[in-house]
Amino acid sequence: MILDPNHLSALSSILRHGSFEAAATELTVTPSAISQRIKALEDRVGAALINRGPPCTGTPAGLRIAQHAEDIGLLEAKLARELTLDQGTGPARVRVAVPADVLATWFIDAMAQVDGLLFDLVVDDQDHSAEWLRRGEVSAAITVGGQPVSGCDSYALGALRYIATASPAYMQQWFAEGVNERSLALAPCLTFNRKDNLQRTWIIEQMGCRISPPSHFLPSPQGFVDAAIAGLGWGMNPVGLAKSALNDGRLRPLLPDAPLDVGLTWQVGRVLSSALVPLTRAVRQTAAKELLPSQS
Repeated sequence: MILDPNHLSALSSILRHGSFEAAATELTVTPSAISQRIKALEDRVGAALINRGPPCTGTPAGLRIAQHAEDIGLLEAKLARELTLDQGTGPARVRVAVPADVLATWFIDAMAQVDGLLFDLVVDDQDHSAEWLRRGEVSAAITVGGQPVSGCDSYALGALRYIATASPAYMQQWFAEGVNERSLALAPCLTFNRKDNLQRTWIIEQMGCRISPPSHFLPSPQGFVDAAIAGLGWGMNPVGLAKSALNDGRLRPLLPDAPLDVGLTWQVGRVLSSALVPLTRAVRQTAAKELLPSQS
């Protein structure tokens, strides 16, 4: 099936900005023209592509087709570079799924090393970024563990170290008699969102049992650190974010020498692998500086 590039750009722009009007402004056409392009595209594929908002969001078919359009843009940009052609359409856009802690600690440094790309980041809990790749809604992702996603090239990056931390006052209030099954079952913890299993994983590793402590839901890596310092709860914080507070005593480890190391993998769709070589190189080089070596 051949799809009109103008129709595809209209779809991508609507999903990027959340409205027909904003898409019309970006593409320098009227909202009526955008509406006509979307109707023609929906007639062509035989499915609804947009949930009319506000904001406008994509249906599963719409999200998949929009990602297809961005993939085409990446490949065309690569071809233009190889043929030393002028790129009149501007930089290509790449959609990448990135765990929030990775974005907060080192991924921006990798992004800064790559020219000619506009980034559209999907930020999710680390255990679920691979799902975006499996659904075909992103071109690349940083995933947990080494399990490759079908149709992707995979590169082990290293391990992001977490430490279970809390404020000294919190430790005195909840763990005065030690960190054990009983105290962990009562002490409030911090959880990124309802997909976040880091705290439970650490408890299983240290205690050998499953415990579901009371929890605050706080979808912010820096907010995690701030909330722990404020005494709201204990949580798994990346060493890079918690280092300063650990050094000056605002945070303490729940247990000595009990880190949780989470292995990360860079995965990129095989069709786009050659077009994203500069990004892959930057991600791997930055990860080598910031992460612990992968365990064999």
